[in-house]
Amino acid sequence: MIAAIAFGVGVYFSGGSDDRDSVDRFAAAWAAGDYAAMYAELSPEAQTEFADQEFVEAYEEAMEVSTLTAIEVGESRGPIDHNGEQQVAVPIEYTTRSFGVVSGELGVPVSDGMVAWSPRLVFPGLEDGEELDRKTTAPKRAPIVAADGSALAEGPASARTTVGAGGILTGEIGEPPTERAREMKRQGFADGTPAGTNGLELAFDGKLAGTPGGKLLAKGGSETRVLAQAKPIPGKPLKTTIDPDLQQAAATALGDLFGGVAVLDADNGDVKALAGIAFSAPQPPGSVMKIITVGAGLTEGITSLDTDYPVVTSEIVDGREIENAHGETCGGDLTTSFAKSCNTVFAPMGAELGPERLIKEAETYGFNSPPTLYNDEALAATQPASSTIPDPLASDLDTGVSAIGQGQVLATPLQIASVAQTIANDGTRSPTSIVKNPDLQSSFEGAEVLSPEIADDIKGMMVEVVNSGTGQAAKLPNTTVAGKTGTAELGPSVDQVVDPTDPDAEVELDVDAWFAAFAPAKNPKLAVAVMIVNADGDGGVVAAPIAARVLAAGL
Repeated sequence: MIAAIAFGVGVYFSGGSDDRDSVDRFAAAWAAGDYAAMYAELSPEAQTEFADQEFVEAYEEAMEVSTLTAIEVGESRGPIDHNGEQQVAVPIEYTTRSFGVVSGELGVPVSDGMVAWSPRLVFPGLEDGEELDRKTTAPKRAPIVAADGSALAEGPASARTTVGAGGILTGEIGEPPTERAREMKRQGFADGTPAGTNGLELAFDGKLAGTPGGKLLAKGGSETRVLAQAKPIPGKPLKTTIDPDLQQAAATALGDLFGGVAVLDADNGDVKALAGIAFSAPQPPGSVMKIITVGAGLTEGITSLDTDYPVVTSEIVDGREIENAHGETCGGDLTTSFAKSCNTVFAPMGAELGPERLIKEAETYGFNSPPTLYNDEALAATQPASSTIPDPLASDLDTGVSAIGQGQVLATPLQIASVAQTIANDGTRSPTSIVKNPDLQSSFEGAEVLSPEIADDIKGMMVEVVNSGTGQAAKLPNTTVAGKTGTAELGPSVDQVVDPTDPDAEVELDVDAWFAAFAPAKNPKLAVAVMIVNADGDGGVVAAPIAARVLAAGL
């Protein structure tokens, strides 16, 4: 079978004799990458000698060896006699990735109004009995740098080193996957060249790797001629938004705990630091989800700062009892209920909002969409995890449970830091860019999620969480912190041994501990989210102190 491959180039030619017309059609098809149409112009003798698949493979191999990127065909002339052979001369400009531009006239032999094809026609400059070969030189791999220009990763691909705590972001160099290895070969890299396998090294491997150089050769027997040559072009440094001091502070604060820390610029959403599994392993977010729920409730008018809620230990939602953490009594006005994180307030609020409204609200914050770290090409290469809320939610119970961050809702610290940043930024969600170059950033330009007035109401509630509620461990001297705790129940602890004969035995639960915050509250500079998986305590005890240390380092 003959395959058609589009090169995407311009063609310029004119007609003439039957021989010239055939060559013009052959050249036009070549420029269009239409191998079937090219093959149709071959003389019967040439088609007998060279099968269609052999013909296609010859051009595909020439394209790979030469690192072809574009081909342009000029106006033909002839036929003319060349050493007793009738040829039509076709100007060819062959643009390659690694060897520059090869141009000249290609003499196409003709016979009885057809192309008398031979393998030398796959590339301009080849003579009978020659084939293409190459010797390439690898370019210098560019560094990945922090916002201040200091290196996060540097050195050649074969001996790459990371600096400080940035390795979780920059990723690793190693043996590329099969498809990437094939692509690199087409780009001129030698077999076995290492490439980015994850992180930013993978996301922007092409930019960092540069362009190989070397010599494009015509090889025939013991003779070798140089058809084209060029020097390698070094990769371009990748400048990130990362603050290296904050990156180190986040990694240090997280320590050996299994979890993640995300720090954003509260004004524009730029990523300042990502530690641990900050964007790679979504977990149930627990009560930090109540930031989203209360925003929707205020927007829809089903609650207000003046609304009072009963002080109870549990409420019934769609026939199921929903308890407060540790069975505590909880209620009062909206601010107090938020500060104390009353499930008995926010699960019914979610059910009253309804599934469609809750899902829509979560999605305006970025749930059910890829994170806005960088452009679509980099997202496709790295496929970072998305934060998700089930769509649809099947019942009021599912909606109520999702509204308090349980059920099947999953989020990353990066996503929850973005929620905090939205509140800090007067209700406008910004992209979470990790690269400085606008061409490499996400196409998401930001969106108003909440009115500034409602965002300000939530700011006040988040301040009260830290001042008098569940997040007091996040207090900082001389700085007002706005925050929200979260504790997501994962299920019975695998380490607990329960007496099956004791119906009153208390079951211990494995939990994820969360804290989302921004500071200073009146003029926010940083937004942060902390998640600890299978924590030793709830979010206010385990995650809030980590957030405080990170904020203190950044402020």
